[in-house]
Amino acid sequence: MDIRELKVLVKMITETDITEFELENNEEKIVIRRGSKPEYIQMAAPAAYSVPQASISSAAPAATVAVSAPVELGEKITSPIVGTYYGSPSPDSPSYVQVGQVVEKGQQLCIVEAMKLMNEIEAEFRCKIVKVCKENAQAVEYGDALFVVERL
Repeated sequence: MDIRELKVLVKMITETDITEFELENNEEKIVIRRGSKPEYIQMAAPAAYSVPQASISSAAPAATVAVSAPVELGEKITSPIVGTYYGSPSPDSPSYVQVGQVVEKGQQLCIVEAMKLMNEIEAEFRCKIVKVCKENAQAVEYGDALFVVERL
């Protein structure tokens, strides 16, 4: 494979959400990887940090301090790529969607920026926004929940 073919291949991969590509024949082997593998570190937080201070009662036993996550009803709309989440077209503009808003199929929900490309994330079906899962300018991984929605 010559350098021109390799450049075309790299360009094609960077324009998609492919994170790893491998090509092998009798003469050569090419492996292209984008980004780095995420490193996961798990730590146990003290119970006092897992609940806002205002909700801790001095009369409550320690076992009741832990709050379980509420069960979210609905479907998750996830990030198709690794990038940065933007809920509005610019910092001083209103968000594309709000909690409680009904959106139509094809309506823009947010932008995920990846490598200076702005990827518009659209609703794949008519739904109601139940929860916005990310903050503006927050990093997102592939498969991270962006929204919890109720299909209509």
